[in-house]
Amino acid sequence: MKRLCLIHANCQGEPLLELLSAHPDFGRAFEVRHFVNYARQEIPDADLRRCGIFLYQRLEAGWGDISSDALMSRLPAGRLALCLPNLFFLDYWPFWSSNDAFAYSDFFLDALLARGLTDREIMHIYLHTDPGRYYDLEAILEKSRIREEEKARHWDIRLTQAVRDRFRHELLFHTINHPGKAVCLLVAEAVLEQLGFAPLPGPARDALPDPFGEFTLPIHPGVAARLGLTFLPERPLFPVYGRDMTIEEYVRCYLACKRLKETDFIGFLRLRATLAGKGSPATDGRPGT
Repeated sequence: MKRLCLIHANCQGEPLLELLSAHPDFGRAFEVRHFVNYARQEIPDADLRRCGIFLYQRLEAGWGDISSDALMSRLPAGRLALCLPNLFFLDYWPFWSSNDAFAYSDFFLDALLARGLTDREIMHIYLHTDPGRYYDLEAILEKSRIREEEKARHWDIRLTQAVRDRFRHELLFHTINHPGKAVCLLVAEAVLEQLGFAPLPGPARDALPDPFGEFTLPIHPGVAARLGLTFLPERPLFPVYGRDMTIEEYVRCYLACKRLKETDFIGFLRLRATLAGKGSPATDGRPGT
């Protein structure tokens, strides 16, 4: 019977499972299972007893019996354990704010909405003025970078410098916590190296689809200019659940969803993309000229 490799991580564990399973030597030696940590998926005792390799994103004691220390106390002696990076990248999207009730909240847009402005006024201010007039972007990003460096102290796989070296010249993340294929490959290669396995064969690398490529959160043009992002064309299109959108189209969808007081923004975007594919306008229903 194969030994068991457990991955206790958020959605970033999905491509890691695919890549480790596709490695010929690792795949022959280990069965790989992924348990979603934030969803509090319970790991069966039988799996913990069989575990030979435990790959985890660190959860502190407040998570109770699924905290990293609690789980590792139940693993057999002699198992290997590596702390994975829990990747979060704000640089492309400094206006993102955490809001469980509304995915991909944008505090700049929300502030403009709160002023009672029309959509046309909001679009002009948001897209055609320097965002540095309203927010200290470097301070926002520096605070996030410091927080990520603090988190990285626990990690056995450290990618901070690799990301900083490359993020201006290639799209490394699709959203703040959805890495692109290049970063997923970096994580898998680092895990394999630390466990003493050869690098991934070329066919296994090539066969991995971009794990989170169906949606790329549009990047504000003023932010792109300030960061000097070289990979974006003059008028970029961003994949949004089956349809490519300009940032103007995306912002109109955001405003329409907010004005309708809908909270399922992902569902709203999926619906708009579907309707647009059938020939209906993607931005119907927005007020404010």
